[in-house]
Amino acid sequence: MLNDFHHRGGCKNRPANLAGERKNMLKILSGKVKQHIRCAGFLVLVGGGLVASVTAALVPAATDDMEKRIYKKTPQGELAVYLNFPANWHAEDKRPAIVFFFGGGWTSGNAGQFKSQAKYLAERGMVAVCADYRIKKQHGTTIDKCVEDGKSAIRWVRQNAATLGVDPNRIVSAGGSAGGHVAASTFMIAGYEAEGEDLRISSQPNLLVLFNPALDVTEPKIMQHYAANKPSVQLSPNQHLSKQTPPTVMFFGAKDSLLSQAKTYLQQAQQLGFEARLYTAAGQGHGFFNKEPWTSKTLYLADEFLVAHGYTQGKPTLTTAPEATMTEVVDK
Repeated sequence: MLNDFHHRGGCKNRPANLAGERKNMLKILSGKVKQHIRCAGFLVLVGGGLVASVTAALVPAATDDMEKRIYKKTPQGELAVYLNFPANWHAEDKRPAIVFFFGGGWTSGNAGQFKSQAKYLAERGMVAVCADYRIKKQHGTTIDKCVEDGKSAIRWVRQNAATLGVDPNRIVSAGGSAGGHVAASTFMIAGYEAEGEDLRISSQPNLLVLFNPALDVTEPKIMQHYAANKPSVQLSPNQHLSKQTPPTVMFFGAKDSLLSQAKTYLQQAQQLGFEARLYTAAGQGHGFFNKEPWTSKTLYLADEFLVAHGYTQGKPTLTTAPEATMTEVVDK
């Protein structure tokens, strides 16, 4: 594009320092692309060339066709939830709800990441919610505020259950990567409550659906980049498991470096006596569930888990590719 610009008449009277022009233009493009990428929850390297799918990054994770409600006001701005209702929904219903938290290393991303999963589960009869929470690049915040906001979102759904058509005793917390950490933290992490909220209303979910979550932020590689100077043990779900931990299903790529944390979770579940299921996809790394055929496969297995607990009914209605096989890890 930059070479073409030089030959189309747009540069006739420009300085001959094309290298400088190219450098300036790349700076502009880099900033624009990074802005869009942050919104879409992708990480792309810019400089000398684009090293990821700009097409995907420039398509915003749209939440336009979901009903937006403000659930929290913070010093850094308002936070919204985006609601998906079943076709035959009524406010007096008592339906199960699921709240999705997006990934992005507690740094970037947006609430549209789990839009397709939310829409499918709304078709299956649930009230499906995609939630904002504060992130470092947009709000200048750290992990503790992510956890606080996750708890606020679950509490908001429960507090408004009567008008949302939701059963307050059937709320699922779900999320991927950093969002999986936020989802798990809504049950496991004590404290970190927002000032002024009614703490008589529980922020703890009744089920957990986790897509390659970070479960222990005490690891140096996580602390160094995301949680410096924060009480990492307090913010690590794996450090606070108990026999009251709700039934949990987790999905991981077998090559994901965070898989060891999930295996620890599974072992603790066996020892403590709560239900936990872990599925792995051979040859896949972190974030595998964001692309097909794994988006559909993990959602199918999540739906089976929800059926087993009475949150959805009948067999899952989506189809999965035959080659998308996942293995359940059994702790012995």
